[in-house]
Amino acid sequence: MPALGRAWPVGAHPAVLRGWEPPATLYGRGHRGVDLAAPPGTPVRAVAPGRISYAGRVAGRGVVSLQLSGTDLRTTYEPVRATVTKGEEVDAGDVLGTVEPTGSHCTTSCLHWGLLRGSTYLNPLSLLPPDLLSHGPSRLLPVVGVPLPREVT
Repeated sequence: MPALGRAWPVGAHPAVLRGWEPPATLYGRGHRGVDLAAPPGTPVRAVAPGRISYAGRVAGRGVVSLQLSGTDLRTTYEPVRATVTKGEEVDAGDVLGTVEPTGSHCTTSCLHWGLLRGSTYLNPLSLLPPDLLSHGPSRLLPVVGVPLPREVT
């Protein structure tokens, strides 16, 4: 799958509290998304451009679903207090709402982020390019062939 995402849905590089665990069967046990550490009130952002296909409550939790432009992929975010409405077009990085203080299945506050193609769940981390997934610090490398500036005396 191509890396379509341009940003994490919360923060610059949130801790993944629970990863994607695909079920062995359609209705089997598993974890159909990833849980990202995020305190209540944290802005939830679109990872890629698209159109809001749902913004409302499901089983008491705020849910936002985003159909990604030019694909058959849909991302989901919960629990979210939505600031967008169904049919609205958004760009990557646009705020969809904020993490709600309740309704999470995590032991601490988190955002559950999902990815679907039709009714098949996929790993949402596969949307992000490798540079967003890396954990190491930035390192500057020498620039070959570029002269150093002359000292002014």
